Amino acid sequence: MTTLSSKTAAPRSASGWRSAQAKRAMITVLGWSVALVIFFPIFWMILTGFKTETAAIADPTLIFSPTLESYQAVQARSGYTRFALNSVAVAFGSTFFALLIAIPCAYAMAFLPTKRTKGTLLWMLSTKMLPSVGVLVPIYLIFRDVGLLDTRTGLIIVYTLMNLPIVVWMLYTFFKDMPKDILEAGRMDGASTLQEVCFLLLPLTLPGIASTGLLSVILSWNEAFWSLNLTTSSAAPLTAYIASFSSPEGLFWAKLSAASTMAIAPILILGWMTQKQMVRGLTFGAVK
Repeated sequence: MTTLSSKTAAPRSASGWRSAQAKRAMITVLGWSVALVIFFPIFWMILTGFKTETAAIADPTLIFSPTLESYQAVQARSGYTRFALNSVAVAFGSTFFALLIAIPCAYAMAFLPTKRTKGTLLWMLSTKMLPSVGVLVPIYLIFRDVGLLDTRTGLIIVYTLMNLPIVVWMLYTFFKDMPKDILEAGRMDGASTLQEVCFLLLPLTLPGIASTGLLSVILSWNEAFWSLNLTTSSAAPLTAYIASFSSPEGLFWAKLSAASTMAIAPILILGWMTQKQMVRGLTFGAVK
């Protein structure tokens, strides 16, 4: 009886193992397929940047003679460094102020909630559904009157307000996942609210704060609408730098691709270097 059972179980276990392996292989293939589909436009853009203008339009193939002609033309036309510095200043500046405002806001909502807390969170999130063009005219007129047009300060203010709802929501989620017993122990030891936030809350939720900051930097770096409408030259970031290669004479595909590659390269490198921290932060509190 025991012998027959073991003989019957062995084929079943082997069949189950093969089924699990096949399922895992299918998921892997599907994942790689989706990743390749998403990455292909970026890959094509990078390749096009190494073509001549004629080859970019007339020869859309993967086999060609690479050249740095487009990159040289892009560098000769305008200063990449100035636009890159504007992007760095605006992206990191707006992220700093967004976190500075969002941390106490999320703390109050997570640990001192009221009847209106959920409504306030939903209202903040609903502001992201408003098209940016709907508030362009009043913001443009206000910035014109106070002298903030074509300034880094103006872009930092707009980007901070643009990212604030998402930053508050993410931090609120991370703070809610933190055990309240730790904060209560700090209060029993005589910690003030400021000490509680600085020495308990922030260190324990640092992965979540870091991933939130990285996401805010990426959103600010990629923002094009406000940079094109509120800047001209002095404070123009890399998104405006890319748009400058579209002219009345038409689109210069090779130069546009080269400029786009140079614009996304820093944020791609940053994302690649911090991918582990971002994944760790976004999954913070998921398993208890």
